[in-house]
Amino acid sequence: MRIGDLMMQSGVQFGTSGARGRVVDMTDRVCYAYTLGFLSYCVEIGVLHPGGEVALAGDYRPSTGRILQACAQAVADSSYRPRYLGRIPSPALAAFGFGQGLPSLMVTGSHIPDDRNGIKFNLPGGEILKADEAGIRAHRVDLPTTLFSPEGDLAPGVIQPLPPEDPAGYRAYVARYLDFFPAGCLEGLTIGLYEHSGVAREALHEVLTGLGARVERLGRSEVFIPVDTEAIRPEDVRLGQEWAATGRYQALVSADGDGDRPLIGDEHGHWLRGDITGILCARYLGAAGVATPVSCNTALEKTGWFPAVRRTRIGSPYVIEGMSALTAAGLTPVVGYEANGGFLTATDLVRDGRRLPALPTRDAVLVPVALLLAARDQGLSLSALASSLPPRFTASDRLKDFPSELSQARLHPLTAGAGARDLAAAEELFGACFGPVVAIDTTDGVRLTFANGEIAHLRPSGNAPELRAYTEADSLERAWEMNRQCLEIMAGWQG
Repeated sequence: MRIGDLMMQSGVQFGTSGARGRVVDMTDRVCYAYTLGFLSYCVEIGVLHPGGEVALAGDYRPSTGRILQACAQAVADSSYRPRYLGRIPSPALAAFGFGQGLPSLMVTGSHIPDDRNGIKFNLPGGEILKADEAGIRAHRVDLPTTLFSPEGDLAPGVIQPLPPEDPAGYRAYVARYLDFFPAGCLEGLTIGLYEHSGVAREALHEVLTGLGARVERLGRSEVFIPVDTEAIRPEDVRLGQEWAATGRYQALVSADGDGDRPLIGDEHGHWLRGDITGILCARYLGAAGVATPVSCNTALEKTGWFPAVRRTRIGSPYVIEGMSALTAAGLTPVVGYEANGGFLTATDLVRDGRRLPALPTRDAVLVPVALLLAARDQGLSLSALASSLPPRFTASDRLKDFPSELSQARLHPLTAGAGARDLAAAEELFGACFGPVVAIDTTDGVRLTFANGEIAHLRPSGNAPELRAYTEADSLERAWEMNRQCLEIMAGWQG
């Protein structure tokens, strides 16, 4: 069976962060086959050898244990050694794999609801990129019929338990930050740690307290909660405000389900957007080059802080490619970030003789520590630190049940590459609301810049029937009003 055919049959397909699908579709058979395809690809490119180790970890959602077991069994049945690192953050697994030269896979659906899950694959030197996904899809795998029931479950007589949990990955991840940042650098701060069901909660607590902060653990849940750092739930907005109203905290800190996207709240309980925290973190780290998706806030360029900025398509594989281009140009340090707050480092960071090895995958621990130290160095609160940026505000929302074919058809007149005709077509659709269109960027979707400097960016989702709208203006109220108007226009396209 070819992995590409399995994807079409099962509905479990590659998105921007590995393979994802409904839990009911991610049967043992599907997960076993995906793992075989990954292993075969690793052998083909020469990064996995007979008897080699493969590292595995997972998040806290209910289906993760079963999927981990199917993946580990595929590793063992292929005569490799599964090394189970436990329920730890995605970047902790990735960092361990990169450091040890091991392929790795993380069972997680990140921030999406727990009726879905996924598998993130990493090569020994970095995340799988789009070319690697194509290589995995092309592989054929043989699945012994005696292994699975007709429903795709592993047969009871063949199921092997997961290996004993190895704490080495978790310990190395925590030490990574405690060894880099100065001892006691967060002394005097009281931080509210929103734990929910995030797999990063223990690491965040140990790092923050290890650097001297007083940490109060908040909102812990043994039931999975889909905390999305880019589309924050109304209940999480309320929680942030309620916790801040006590006056006890200089900051609130959290992360998404698999711990690769930070969520940071200021002293008022307002959650900061990821493309704002990314700018502030990059400045604190002294970045010479920054790669970030085209949808992120243009305050990045307006600050004038960074010698080189490279805009990319949306998704960590594209940000990693952008960082590689910046390092190839001789820049250092080079970092990247996404609108969801995930922060990547392409080069080692050196500060006061201490070195933080590069971690070219999304991470959630570096950002809150960097922002707290940046605010402390400047004698500012977190809210004042965020306000020090040029006044550019972004908003984003989406229309669900919007077929991708319809999205492409509606956006095509704006992307034909006909210059003035594209501008005229865009102005016909949006000019009445936003004025003359002066530029169109088709790096990922359609990004319109208007004469007054406002921006509307329309993008079909890469792995769901959704059409997204990102808007940017000089006030938050205007950004959200633009977003509402964009959604209203887009909704009219469905008739």
